[in-house]
Amino acid sequence: MRGAMEDLFIVNALSFSYGGNTALAGVSFSVGAGESIAILGANGSGKSTLLKIMDGLIFPASGSVSFLGERLSEESLQGDFLKRFRERVSFVFPEPDVQLFCPTVLEELLFGPLQLGLEEAAAIKRAEELLEMLGIEALSKRPPYNLSSGEKKKVAIASVLAINPDVLLMDEPTNGLDPRAQVWLFELLGRLKGLKKTIILATHDLSLAEDLSERIIVLDEAHSLVADGPAERILKDKDLLLRANLIHEHAHRHGHVIHRHSHGPYSTHDEHD
Repeated sequence: MRGAMEDLFIVNALSFSYGGNTALAGVSFSVGAGESIAILGANGSGKSTLLKIMDGLIFPASGSVSFLGERLSEESLQGDFLKRFRERVSFVFPEPDVQLFCPTVLEELLFGPLQLGLEEAAAIKRAEELLEMLGIEALSKRPPYNLSSGEKKKVAIASVLAINPDVLLMDEPTNGLDPRAQVWLFELLGRLKGLKKTIILATHDLSLAEDLSERIIVLDEAHSLVADGPAERILKDKDLLLRANLIHEHAHRHGHVIHRHSHGPYSTHDEHD
């Protein structure tokens, strides 16, 4: 499917548990440069855990994740490799309060570039350009804790983009966004796709996956990978979506006829016995 596309990530037989509770079970796939991927799964299927492992925030109980051929581990993520990895891969948490800690929005955007060694003048120029591009110049001097949830999400995304990463890992990116802010996010991600960024979204929102991803990976409630393929094919597979608890179905009777209806953005109707 990806042809000669360069592999950025290789995920191999990845498993992880929190105490005795399984979060991932033998998950394997690879990610090519410039791909736009949605990781779909019901709540608790392991999507967030997978992204955290791919960002080197936690490490697997077994199996491995490598980035450009270098295995991600506590031992490897140090020194030069850590700096290169953090320059190229960034993570957007579902709750922006986890990410935002500086006194002002401008300082949030400056923090990452300065930590990675960008000169202050260049960091300020980059931050100002991002504020303008994202339409949040009016927030630059405000403390993040005084912002609305949608404004916080915009600032969290801007602080990640300030590093100019090649890869964006985004966990439930529409979480907390009103409809207008969701449109803003869709347009932004469309522009980033045009810049050939690699974008990996973890979500249970099928509409988001359809709009922004060419490829979909599905995790089931047993924390295993059960599908990996083109978005159009995956989203047409109603049985798969039902099994993964991404849509639901109920039945009701009209006389001697039982109708079954699936619910969700890819629901089907007029099924009957």
